Amino acid sequence: MLKSHNLIFQSLLDSRVKQLMDWNQRKPVIRLNGDKYRTYLRASPRNYSVILMLTALAPHRQCTICREANNEYTILANSWRYSQQYSNKVFFAMVDFDEGPDVFNALRLNSAPMFMHFPPKGKPKKADTYDIQRMGFSAEQLAKWVAERTDVHVRVFRPPNYMGAVIMGLLVVLIGGLLYVRRKNLEFLYNKTYWAIGCLFIVFAMTSGQMWNHIRGPPYAHRNPQTGQVSYIHGSSQAQFVAETHIVIVLNALYVAGMILLNEKAFEVKEIGKRRCMYQCLFVCLFFQYFVFS
Repeated sequence: MLKSHNLIFQSLLDSRVKQLMDWNQRKPVIRLNGDKYRTYLRASPRNYSVILMLTALAPHRQCTICREANNEYTILANSWRYSQQYSNKVFFAMVDFDEGPDVFNALRLNSAPMFMHFPPKGKPKKADTYDIQRMGFSAEQLAKWVAERTDVHVRVFRPPNYMGAVIMGLLVVLIGGLLYVRRKNLEFLYNKTYWAIGCLFIVFAMTSGQMWNHIRGPPYAHRNPQTGQVSYIHGSSQAQFVAETHIVIVLNALYVAGMILLNEKAFEVKEIGKRRCMYQCLFVCLFFQYFVFS
């Protein structure tokens, strides 16, 4: 009797793994609905892990972050599917809200996207839910999390992006052409104002968090799929949106421009009243700067 039960158990497991492998051969990311979710992720037996993305990709949902996260998730799934270490130990799947609202209700989710790990045995733990707010959703960050939860290391391979090379080539041609046209008069290279402006652009980019954006790959903003409200400022002090970077750049630029104008023009003003007004504006700028960045 026990032997017969084990044969049935193994036959059912083999059938599920074979079906997942067939789906995975067609697409790196397996699309699931409510029934498939309960069959392949919740029911026993299982000897495989599943990384599940819960998202809302329908155009009427207007979830920009969902599309961006889906692109990164697809890059990760493709990297695993076509790697030499590919096996049936891990599968990448997704559930769209419009195709499986019962899944969202079962997991008590009211926002998207979300990434979860379903282990071979038992229920997902707290660490099996990816902290997208803190870590971002770049393929590289997701791969690190997958390695922590499944002990499967995925080397991310991104498709070649020729736009950066094209832009760099155009920039080199532009600078080379400018130097060639002005080859008889290169005094502008010694202009302190030009170098100061260039340094300010670098400072604005670095102090606004642009490097953090480049490493973590956060979304530009977040739209709540339930209310449709767009958030440009992240609610956590451990993360940020790209929009915050642009806001900080603009504020810093306005502050620096105001300081420069006050420093250069204040002494040219002869009237005491106007000069006093300009100094008051200076104190307002200083107070505002302190208030924003404190």
